[in-house]
Amino acid sequence: MDSIRFEELVAEAVARLPAGFCSRLENVDVVVEEWPSRIQLDSARLKQGHTLLGLYQGVPLTRRGRGYGLVAPDKITIFQKPIEALCRGEDEIRDRIQRVVRHEVAHHFGTGEARLAQLERRQEP
Repeated sequence: MDSIRFEELVAEAVARLPAGFCSRLENVDVVVEEWPSRIQLDSARLKQGHTLLGLYQGVPLTRRGRGYGLVAPDKITIFQKPIEALCRGEDEIRDRIQRVVRHEVAHHFGTGEARLAQLERRQEP
C-alpha cells in the first residue's frame, strides 16, 4: 500500500474516534512512520516476539498536574510496514489501524498495557 493511502486510513481511524475522545486530543500529533527506530523499540520494552505497531510518547492526561503547559505535543506514531506485514488486504489493514489508534489514544488517557490487554481480550471473537 502506498504511504498516502495508509495515512488516509490513519486519518479516518482518528476521525472515527468518539467525539468525547477527539475533543481531548489537543496538542497530540498523530504521525505515520514506515518502521520503528531502535530508540522507539527500546522505549516500548516489548516482550520477545512482539512487534511494535504504534507508540504513544508523551505525558498521559492522568499524570498531568496544574503546572503542566507550554510543552511540545504528545506524539502517537503508527508504523506502516509492521501493520502491513500482519495483514492481508486493505480491509484488514483498516481494521488493524483502527485498533492500534484506539490503543495508543488509550495510553494518552492513562490506560496502561495490562488494562488494555484485558479489554482487548474481551473484544476478541
